[in-house]
Amino acid sequence: MGIVNYLTFLITASIFVITPGLDTLFVLNKSVISGKRSGIKASLGVNTGVLTHTLFAALGLSVLIAQSELIFTAVKYLGASYLIFTGIKSLRKPATFSKNLPAENSNSKRKSDFWSGFLTNSLNPKVALFFMAFFPQFVTPEQLSSPLPFIILGVTYALIGVVWYLLLSVFAGNFSQKIKENPNVSLWINRVSGLLFILMGIQIAFT
Repeated sequence: MGIVNYLTFLITASIFVITPGLDTLFVLNKSVISGKRSGIKASLGVNTGVLTHTLFAALGLSVLIAQSELIFTAVKYLGASYLIFTGIKSLRKPATFSKNLPAENSNSKRKSDFWSGFLTNSLNPKVALFFMAFFPQFVTPEQLSSPLPFIILGVTYALIGVVWYLLLSVFAGNFSQKIKENPNVSLWINRVSGLLFILMGIQIAFT
């Protein structure tokens, strides 16, 4: 199928996935503040974003984004703006939890967590550039123009991400109830994560 050194890819991709970064921070924030269900939805959203970048890489759109200053700048500033907006929202959150949300609102909130995770990953141009540089190292030269090996590698990367972030969500979600009992902790988590999102947004803006 045009793939070489697949085992090496699995090991390297696993290291990249578990290395703390923007996606890890996002999933942890959702899991700790809103519980493991929100973390799970955020995890699925993040890895759906990975599949989006996989499709881009398979179709050659990542190359287009990297080579077109206009497109790259547009994606870059969209991603930076979204992260800064997310950070400001976290900073403005009150130090309280609503323990008795109606089921309908709860479902709506978890859908929002999914789409937030999806946008956080999809609008990060660094992920597109990373895939464009990383995946071809495991594709035979004859198959570089074929989308199949890129799709296989991208789906594999996403599956590794799903497993890791689900474990992270369940682990971090166990602290959610304790934090609900101490609003001051939630306030500081929102402030720290909000500042980190804003700093990451600024960093992406200067990529």
